Amino acid sequence: MRVILSFAALLLSVVLLQLGSGGLAPLDAISGLELGFTRSQVGLLGSAHFIGFFIGCWWAPRLMGDVGHSRAFAVFTATGTIGILSHMLIIDPVAWMGMRVLSGLCIAGAYTVVESWLQAKVTNDTRGRAMGTYRAVDIGASLMAQLMISILAPAHYVSYNILALICCAAIVPLVLTKVQQPALPKAPRLRPALAWQKSPLAAAGVLSAGLTTAAFRMVGPIYGIEVGLSLDDIALFLAAFVLGGALSQVPAGWAADRFDRRWVLVALSVGAILACAITVAFSANGTAAAFLTAGIFGFATFPIYSVATAHAHDFASHDERIDLSAALMFLYALGAIASPWIVSLLIDRLGPWAMFGFVSLAHLALIGFSLIRMGRRDTTTRTAYVYAPRTTFLIGRLLRRSRENFDRSGD
Repeated sequence: MRVILSFAALLLSVVLLQLGSGGLAPLDAISGLELGFTRSQVGLLGSAHFIGFFIGCWWAPRLMGDVGHSRAFAVFTATGTIGILSHMLIIDPVAWMGMRVLSGLCIAGAYTVVESWLQAKVTNDTRGRAMGTYRAVDIGASLMAQLMISILAPAHYVSYNILALICCAAIVPLVLTKVQQPALPKAPRLRPALAWQKSPLAAAGVLSAGLTTAAFRMVGPIYGIEVGLSLDDIALFLAAFVLGGALSQVPAGWAADRFDRRWVLVALSVGAILACAITVAFSANGTAAAFLTAGIFGFATFPIYSVATAHAHDFASHDERIDLSAALMFLYALGAIASPWIVSLLIDRLGPWAMFGFVSLAHLALIGFSLIRMGRRDTTTRTAYVYAPRTTFLIGRLLRRSRENFDRSGD
Protein backbone atom coordinates (compact mmCIF):
# COMPACT_ATOMS: atom_id res chain seq x y z
CA MET A 1 0.00 0.00 0.00
CA ARG A 2 2.86 2.36 0.81
CA VAL A 3 4.26 1.81 -2.68
CA ILE A 4 0.94 2.70 -4.29
CA LEU A 5 0.53 5.81 -2.14
CA SER A 6 4.02 7.03 -3.03
CA PHE A 7 3.00 7.06 -6.72
CA ALA A 8 -0.55 8.29 -6.14
CA ALA A 9 0.02 11.61 -7.93
CA LEU A 10 1.53 9.89 -10.98
CA LEU A 11 -1.27 7.32 -11.15
CA LEU A 12 -3.99 9.96 -10.78
CA SER A 13 -2.43 11.91 -13.63
CA VAL A 14 -2.46 8.73 -15.75
CA VAL A 15 -6.17 8.19 -15.03
CA LEU A 16 -7.10 11.77 -15.95
CA LEU A 17 -4.90 11.69 -19.03
CA GLN A 18 -6.51 8.48 -20.26
CA LEU A 19 -10.02 9.75 -19.61
CA GLY A 20 -9.36 13.05 -21.36
CA SER A 21 -7.51 11.74 -24.40
CA GLY A 22 -8.73 8.14 -24.61
CA GLY A 23 -12.28 9.20 -25.38
CA LEU A 24 -11.18 11.51 -28.19
CA ALA A 25 -10.65 8.85 -30.89
CA PRO A 26 -14.17 7.37 -30.83
CA LEU A 27 -15.74 10.80 -30.34
CA ASP A 28 -13.85 12.12 -33.38
CA ALA A 29 -14.91 9.15 -35.51
CA ILE A 30 -18.59 9.57 -34.65
CA SER A 31 -18.49 13.37 -34.84
CA GLY A 32 -16.63 13.34 -38.15
CA LEU A 33 -19.27 11.18 -39.80
CA GLU A 34 -22.04 13.39 -38.42
CA LEU A 35 -20.28 16.49 -39.78
CA GLY A 36 -20.00 15.00 -43.27
CA PHE A 37 -16.42 13.75 -43.28
CA THR A 38 -15.77 10.78 -45.52
CA ARG A 39 -14.76 7.48 -43.96
CA SER A 40 -11.24 7.82 -45.35
CA GLN A 41 -10.95 11.26 -43.74
CA VAL A 42 -12.06 9.80 -40.42
CA GLY A 43 -9.45 7.08 -40.82
CA LEU A 44 -6.77 9.69 -41.45
CA LEU A 45 -7.60 11.23 -38.06
CA GLY A 46 -6.51 7.97 -36.43
CA SER A 47 -3.34 7.88 -38.54
CA ALA A 48 -2.57 11.48 -37.55
CA HIS A 49 -2.82 10.52 -33.88
CA PHE A 50 -0.06 7.94 -34.26
CA ILE A 51 2.12 10.35 -36.24
CA GLY A 52 1.93 12.66 -33.22
CA PHE A 53 2.54 9.68 -30.96
CA PHE A 54 5.77 8.84 -32.75
CA ILE A 55 6.97 12.46 -32.63
CA GLY A 56 6.20 12.62 -28.92
CA CYS A 57 8.09 9.40 -28.16
CA TRP A 58 11.17 10.75 -29.90
CA TRP A 59 10.99 14.33 -28.57
CA ALA A 60 9.93 13.82 -24.95
CA PRO A 61 13.24 12.59 -23.48
CA ARG A 62 15.02 15.52 -25.10
CA LEU A 63 12.49 18.05 -23.81
CA MET A 64 12.79 16.63 -20.29
CA GLY A 65 16.53 17.15 -20.56
CA ASP A 66 15.94 20.82 -21.32
CA VAL A 67 13.17 21.79 -18.89
CA GLY A 68 12.70 18.90 -16.42
CA HIS A 69 9.91 16.39 -15.79
CA SER A 70 7.13 18.61 -14.42
CA ARG A 71 7.47 21.34 -17.02
CA ALA A 72 7.66 18.81 -19.84
CA PHE A 73 4.50 17.10 -18.57
CA ALA A 74 2.73 20.47 -18.42
CA VAL A 75 3.83 21.27 -21.97
CA PHE A 76 2.56 17.99 -23.40
CA THR A 77 -0.72 18.05 -21.50
CA ALA A 78 -1.40 21.65 -22.49
CA THR A 79 -0.66 20.72 -26.11
CA GLY A 80 -3.21 17.92 -25.97
CA THR A 81 -5.78 20.20 -24.35
CA ILE A 82 -5.33 22.78 -27.10
CA GLY A 83 -5.86 20.08 -29.70
CA ILE A 84 -9.11 18.90 -28.05
CA LEU A 85 -10.50 22.42 -27.54
CA SER A 86 -9.83 23.42 -31.14
CA HIS A 87 -12.11 20.82 -32.66
CA MET A 88 -15.37 22.75 -32.74
CA LEU A 89 -13.66 26.00 -33.73
CA ILE A 90 -12.64 24.69 -37.15
CA ILE A 91 -14.78 22.06 -38.86
CA ASP A 92 -12.35 20.74 -41.41
CA PRO A 93 -10.83 17.25 -41.68
CA VAL A 94 -7.33 18.53 -42.48
CA ALA A 95 -7.41 20.86 -39.47
CA TRP A 96 -8.68 18.01 -37.29
CA MET A 97 -5.74 15.90 -38.45
CA GLY A 98 -3.41 18.59 -37.12
CA MET A 99 -5.33 18.58 -33.84
CA ARG A 100 -5.01 14.80 -33.59
CA VAL A 101 -1.25 15.07 -34.12
CA LEU A 102 -1.26 17.28 -31.01
CA SER A 103 -3.26 14.71 -29.04
CA GLY A 104 -0.91 11.89 -30.06
CA LEU A 105 2.08 14.00 -29.09
CA CYS A 106 0.42 14.68 -25.73
CA ILE A 107 -0.12 10.99 -24.97
CA ALA A 108 3.40 9.91 -25.88
CA GLY A 109 5.08 12.85 -24.16
CA ALA A 110 3.09 12.70 -20.95
CA TYR A 111 3.50 8.93 -20.62
CA THR A 112 7.24 9.30 -21.21
CA VAL A 113 7.42 11.64 -18.23
CA VAL A 114 5.36 9.30 -16.03
CA GLU A 115 7.34 6.20 -16.96
CA SER A 116 10.66 7.97 -16.56
CA TRP A 117 9.55 9.06 -13.08
CA LEU A 118 8.44 5.53 -12.18
CA GLN A 119 11.70 4.04 -13.44
CA ALA A 120 13.74 6.38 -11.26
CA LYS A 121 11.72 5.71 -8.10
CA VAL A 122 11.02 1.98 -8.10
CA THR A 123 13.44 -0.46 -6.51
CA ASN A 124 13.93 -4.16 -7.15
CA ASP A 125 11.67 -4.88 -4.16
CA THR A 126 8.84 -2.61 -5.29
CA ARG A 127 9.10 -2.92 -9.09
CA GLY A 128 6.59 -5.76 -9.44
CA ARG A 129 3.89 -4.11 -7.35
CA ALA A 130 4.47 -0.69 -8.90
CA MET A 131 4.29 -1.99 -12.48
CA GLY A 132 1.28 -4.18 -11.72
CA THR A 133 -0.58 -1.23 -10.27
CA TYR A 134 0.47 0.99 -13.17
CA ARG A 135 -0.83 -1.47 -15.76
CA ALA A 136 -4.10 -2.00 -13.89
CA VAL A 137 -4.68 1.74 -13.59
CA ASP A 138 -3.86 2.31 -17.26
CA ILE A 139 -6.18 -0.44 -18.52
CA GLY A 140 -8.96 0.54 -16.11
CA ALA A 141 -8.81 4.17 -17.21
CA SER A 142 -8.76 3.12 -20.87
CA LEU A 143 -11.89 1.04 -20.26
CA MET A 144 -13.66 4.00 -18.62
CA ALA A 145 -12.60 6.27 -21.49
CA GLN A 146 -14.43 4.06 -24.00
CA LEU A 147 -17.56 4.08 -21.84
CA MET A 148 -17.57 7.90 -21.80
CA ILE A 149 -18.75 7.88 -25.41
CA SER A 150 -22.23 6.99 -24.19
CA ILE A 151 -22.56 10.38 -22.45
CA LEU A 152 -20.75 12.60 -24.97
CA ALA A 153 -22.92 14.08 -27.70
CA PRO A 154 -21.11 13.90 -31.07
CA ALA A 155 -20.07 17.10 -32.84
CA HIS A 156 -20.88 19.24 -29.79
CA TYR A 157 -18.54 21.73 -28.17
CA VAL A 158 -19.62 20.66 -24.66
CA SER A 159 -18.35 17.12 -25.28
CA TYR A 160 -14.95 18.36 -26.36
CA ASN A 161 -14.85 20.82 -23.48
CA ILE A 162 -15.45 18.00 -21.00
CA LEU A 163 -12.54 15.99 -22.45
CA ALA A 164 -10.31 19.07 -22.48
CA LEU A 165 -11.08 19.87 -18.84
CA ILE A 166 -10.24 16.32 -17.75
CA CYS A 167 -7.04 16.32 -19.80
CA CYS A 168 -5.98 19.67 -18.38
CA ALA A 169 -6.71 18.45 -14.84
CA ALA A 170 -4.04 15.78 -15.32
CA ILE A 171 -1.42 18.50 -14.87
CA VAL A 172 -2.43 19.25 -11.29
CA PRO A 173 -1.50 16.04 -9.37
CA LEU A 174 1.91 15.59 -10.97
CA VAL A 175 2.96 19.25 -10.86
CA LEU A 176 1.91 19.66 -7.21
CA THR A 177 3.49 16.43 -5.95
CA LYS A 178 6.14 16.90 -3.27
CA VAL A 179 8.08 13.87 -4.48
CA GLN A 180 11.48 15.00 -5.71
CA GLN A 181 11.90 14.89 -9.47
CA PRO A 182 14.24 12.10 -10.63
CA ALA A 183 17.44 12.47 -12.56
CA LEU A 184 16.96 13.11 -16.23
CA PRO A 185 16.92 9.94 -18.38
CA LYS A 186 19.14 9.28 -21.32
CA ALA A 187 17.09 9.08 -24.50
CA PRO A 188 17.13 5.60 -26.08
CA ARG A 189 18.72 5.29 -29.48
CA LEU A 190 16.13 4.66 -32.17
CA ARG A 191 17.47 1.76 -34.24
CA PRO A 192 14.48 0.23 -36.07
CA ALA A 193 16.70 -2.34 -37.80
CA LEU A 194 17.66 -3.78 -34.41
CA ALA A 195 14.25 -5.43 -34.06
CA TRP A 196 14.64 -7.21 -37.41
CA GLN A 197 18.22 -8.21 -36.59
CA LYS A 198 17.20 -9.83 -33.30
CA SER A 199 13.97 -11.43 -34.47
CA PRO A 200 12.30 -10.90 -37.85
CA LEU A 201 9.23 -12.71 -36.50
CA ALA A 202 8.93 -10.38 -33.51
CA ALA A 203 9.22 -7.39 -35.85
CA ALA A 204 6.41 -8.80 -38.00
CA GLY A 205 4.37 -9.54 -34.88
CA VAL A 206 4.44 -6.00 -33.48
CA LEU A 207 3.73 -4.58 -36.93
CA SER A 208 0.71 -6.88 -37.15
CA ALA A 209 -0.38 -5.77 -33.66
CA GLY A 210 -0.24 -2.13 -34.80
CA LEU A 211 -2.30 -2.89 -37.89
CA THR A 212 -4.91 -4.74 -35.80
CA THR A 213 -5.46 -2.77 -32.60
CA ALA A 214 -5.17 0.67 -34.16
CA ALA A 215 -7.70 -0.26 -36.84
CA PHE A 216 -10.24 -1.40 -34.25
CA ARG A 217 -9.76 1.45 -31.77
CA MET A 218 -9.69 4.23 -34.36
CA VAL A 219 -12.15 2.92 -36.97
CA GLY A 220 -14.24 0.60 -34.76
CA PRO A 221 -16.88 3.31 -34.21
CA ILE A 222 -17.43 3.49 -37.97
CA TYR A 223 -18.03 -0.26 -38.02
CA GLY A 224 -20.44 0.08 -35.09
CA ILE A 225 -22.45 2.75 -36.88
CA GLU A 226 -22.52 0.70 -40.10
CA VAL A 227 -23.99 -2.34 -38.32
CA GLY A 228 -26.61 -0.26 -36.53
CA LEU A 229 -25.23 0.23 -33.00
CA SER A 230 -26.33 3.24 -30.96
CA LEU A 231 -23.88 5.57 -29.19
CA ASP A 232 -24.37 3.66 -25.94
CA ASP A 233 -23.80 0.41 -27.78
CA ILE A 234 -20.62 1.68 -29.47
CA ALA A 235 -19.21 2.65 -26.07
CA LEU A 236 -19.83 -0.86 -24.74
CA PHE A 237 -18.56 -2.38 -28.00
CA LEU A 238 -15.19 -0.62 -27.62
CA ALA A 239 -15.07 -1.31 -23.88
CA ALA A 240 -15.66 -5.01 -24.49
CA PHE A 241 -12.63 -5.04 -26.79
CA VAL A 242 -10.42 -3.50 -24.07
CA LEU A 243 -11.86 -5.81 -21.39
CA GLY A 244 -11.24 -8.89 -23.52
CA GLY A 245 -7.64 -7.78 -24.01
CA ALA A 246 -7.16 -7.28 -20.27
CA LEU A 247 -8.56 -10.73 -19.45
CA SER A 248 -6.25 -12.41 -21.95
CA GLN A 249 -2.99 -11.36 -20.33
CA VAL A 250 -2.83 -14.13 -17.70
CA PRO A 251 -3.53 -17.11 -20.02
CA ALA A 252 -1.35 -15.61 -22.76
CA GLY A 253 1.50 -15.12 -20.32
CA TRP A 254 1.11 -18.67 -19.00
CA ALA A 255 1.27 -20.10 -22.53
CA ALA A 256 4.15 -17.86 -23.62
CA ASP A 257 6.27 -18.95 -20.65
CA ARG A 258 5.64 -22.68 -21.18
CA PHE A 259 5.52 -23.22 -24.94
CA ASP A 260 7.43 -22.11 -28.00
CA ARG A 261 6.40 -18.47 -28.42
CA ARG A 262 6.24 -18.85 -32.17
CA TRP A 263 3.48 -21.42 -31.78
CA VAL A 264 1.75 -19.08 -29.30
CA LEU A 265 1.83 -16.32 -31.93
CA VAL A 266 0.39 -18.74 -34.48
CA ALA A 267 -2.38 -19.76 -32.06
CA LEU A 268 -3.23 -16.14 -31.28
CA SER A 269 -3.32 -15.28 -34.98
CA VAL A 270 -5.61 -18.24 -35.68
CA GLY A 271 -7.79 -17.02 -32.80
CA ALA A 272 -7.80 -13.50 -34.28
CA ILE A 273 -8.93 -14.81 -37.68
CA LEU A 274 -11.68 -16.89 -36.07
CA ALA A 275 -12.73 -13.89 -33.99
CA CYS A 276 -12.94 -11.79 -37.16
CA ALA A 277 -15.16 -14.40 -38.81
CA ILE A 278 -17.38 -14.66 -35.73
CA THR A 279 -17.65 -10.89 -35.47
CA VAL A 280 -18.67 -10.45 -39.11
CA ALA A 281 -21.15 -13.33 -38.85
CA PHE A 282 -22.84 -12.40 -35.58
CA SER A 283 -22.18 -8.76 -34.59
CA ALA A 284 -25.25 -7.58 -36.53
CA ASN A 285 -27.47 -10.07 -34.64
CA GLY A 286 -28.16 -7.82 -31.67
CA THR A 287 -26.08 -5.84 -29.22
CA ALA A 288 -25.20 -8.77 -26.97
CA ALA A 289 -23.64 -10.61 -29.90
CA ALA A 290 -21.69 -7.48 -30.88
CA PHE A 291 -20.28 -7.05 -27.36
CA LEU A 292 -19.35 -10.72 -27.05
CA THR A 293 -17.58 -10.82 -30.41
CA ALA A 294 -15.67 -7.60 -29.61
CA GLY A 295 -14.50 -9.16 -26.36
CA ILE A 296 -13.36 -12.31 -28.15
CA PHE A 297 -11.51 -10.20 -30.72
CA GLY A 298 -9.74 -8.24 -27.97
CA PHE A 299 -8.88 -11.47 -26.14
CA ALA A 300 -7.19 -12.89 -29.23
CA THR A 301 -5.38 -9.78 -30.50
CA PHE A 302 -4.26 -7.80 -27.43
CA PRO A 303 -1.51 -10.22 -26.25
CA ILE A 304 0.21 -10.43 -29.65
CA TYR A 305 2.37 -7.37 -29.02
CA SER A 306 3.57 -8.62 -25.63
CA VAL A 307 4.27 -12.16 -26.90
CA ALA A 308 6.19 -10.78 -29.89
CA THR A 309 8.28 -8.44 -27.72
CA ALA A 310 9.05 -11.29 -25.29
CA HIS A 311 10.23 -13.39 -28.23
CA ALA A 312 12.51 -10.56 -29.43
CA HIS A 313 14.04 -10.13 -25.99
CA ASP A 314 14.90 -13.83 -25.92
CA PHE A 315 17.70 -12.97 -28.38
CA ALA A 316 18.82 -9.64 -26.87
CA SER A 317 21.64 -8.88 -24.49
CA HIS A 318 21.25 -6.81 -21.32
CA ASP A 319 22.61 -3.68 -23.00
CA GLU A 320 20.28 -3.97 -25.99
CA ARG A 321 16.95 -4.23 -24.19
CA ILE A 322 16.07 -0.52 -24.01
CA ASP A 323 16.95 0.18 -27.63
CA LEU A 324 15.15 -3.00 -28.71
CA SER A 325 11.97 -1.94 -26.90
CA ALA A 326 12.14 1.42 -28.68
CA ALA A 327 12.66 -0.29 -32.06
CA LEU A 328 9.65 -2.57 -31.50
CA MET A 329 7.52 0.40 -30.47
CA PHE A 330 8.59 2.19 -33.66
CA LEU A 331 7.40 -0.73 -35.80
CA TYR A 332 4.12 -0.85 -33.89
CA ALA A 333 3.65 2.87 -34.60
CA LEU A 334 4.24 2.30 -38.32
CA GLY A 335 1.42 -0.24 -38.43
CA ALA A 336 -0.80 1.99 -36.32
CA ILE A 337 -0.23 4.96 -38.63
CA ALA A 338 -1.12 3.00 -41.76
CA SER A 339 -4.07 0.88 -40.66
CA PRO A 340 -6.82 3.43 -39.77
CA TRP A 341 -6.63 5.09 -43.17
CA ILE A 342 -6.38 1.82 -45.12
CA VAL A 343 -9.27 0.25 -43.21
CA SER A 344 -11.49 3.29 -43.61
CA LEU A 345 -10.91 3.21 -47.38
CA LEU A 346 -11.79 -0.48 -47.47
CA ILE A 347 -14.97 0.08 -45.46
CA ASP A 348 -15.95 2.91 -47.82
CA ARG A 349 -15.57 0.69 -50.88
CA LEU A 350 -16.45 -2.80 -49.65
CA GLY A 351 -18.56 -2.37 -46.53
CA PRO A 352 -18.02 -2.72 -42.77
CA TRP A 353 -16.86 -6.34 -42.98
CA ALA A 354 -13.72 -5.15 -44.79
CA MET A 355 -12.12 -4.06 -41.49
CA PHE A 356 -12.07 -7.63 -40.25
CA GLY A 357 -11.05 -8.91 -43.66
CA PHE A 358 -7.99 -6.65 -43.51
CA VAL A 359 -7.14 -7.82 -39.99
CA SER A 360 -7.56 -11.46 -41.05
CA LEU A 361 -5.14 -11.01 -43.95
CA ALA A 362 -2.57 -9.41 -41.63
CA HIS A 363 -2.75 -12.37 -39.26
CA LEU A 364 -2.75 -14.90 -42.09
CA ALA A 365 0.52 -13.34 -43.25
CA LEU A 366 1.86 -13.53 -39.68
CA ILE A 367 0.99 -17.24 -39.49
CA GLY A 368 2.81 -17.94 -42.74
CA PHE A 369 5.87 -15.98 -41.68
CA SER A 370 5.89 -17.71 -38.27
CA LEU A 371 5.95 -21.13 -39.91
CA ILE A 372 8.79 -20.04 -42.20
CA ARG A 373 10.85 -18.72 -39.28
CA MET A 374 10.41 -21.94 -37.30
CA GLY A 375 12.53 -23.71 -39.88
CA ARG A 376 15.32 -21.14 -39.71
CA ARG A 377 16.47 -21.32 -36.06
CA ASP A 378 15.67 -22.77 -32.66
CA THR A 379 14.81 -20.82 -29.51
CA THR A 380 16.89 -21.87 -26.52
CA THR A 381 16.85 -18.85 -24.21
CA ARG A 382 13.72 -17.70 -22.41
CA THR A 383 13.01 -14.34 -20.82
CA ALA A 384 9.86 -13.66 -18.84
CA TYR A 385 6.59 -12.88 -20.58
CA VAL A 386 5.72 -9.34 -19.53
CA TYR A 387 2.59 -7.43 -20.45
CA ALA A 388 4.14 -4.57 -22.42
CA PRO A 389 2.09 -1.36 -22.56
CA ARG A 390 2.39 0.34 -25.94
CA THR A 391 3.04 3.73 -24.45
CA THR A 392 6.55 5.15 -24.96
CA PHE A 393 10.07 4.33 -26.06
CA LEU A 394 11.11 4.39 -22.38
CA ILE A 395 8.88 1.49 -21.31
CA GLY A 396 11.84 -0.82 -21.95
CA ARG A 397 13.62 0.60 -18.92
CA LEU A 398 10.75 -0.31 -16.62
CA LEU A 399 10.43 -3.82 -18.02
CA ARG A 400 14.09 -4.75 -18.45
CA ARG A 401 14.70 -6.10 -14.95
CA SER A 402 11.39 -7.95 -14.94
CA ARG A 403 12.51 -9.84 -18.04
CA GLU A 404 15.91 -10.66 -16.64
CA ASN A 405 14.68 -11.98 -13.30
CA PHE A 406 13.45 -15.01 -15.19
CA ASP A 407 15.98 -16.85 -17.30
CA ARG A 408 15.87 -20.44 -18.28
CA SER A 409 17.08 -22.57 -21.14
CA GLY A 410 15.89 -25.52 -23.12
CA ASP A 411 12.17 -24.67 -23.52
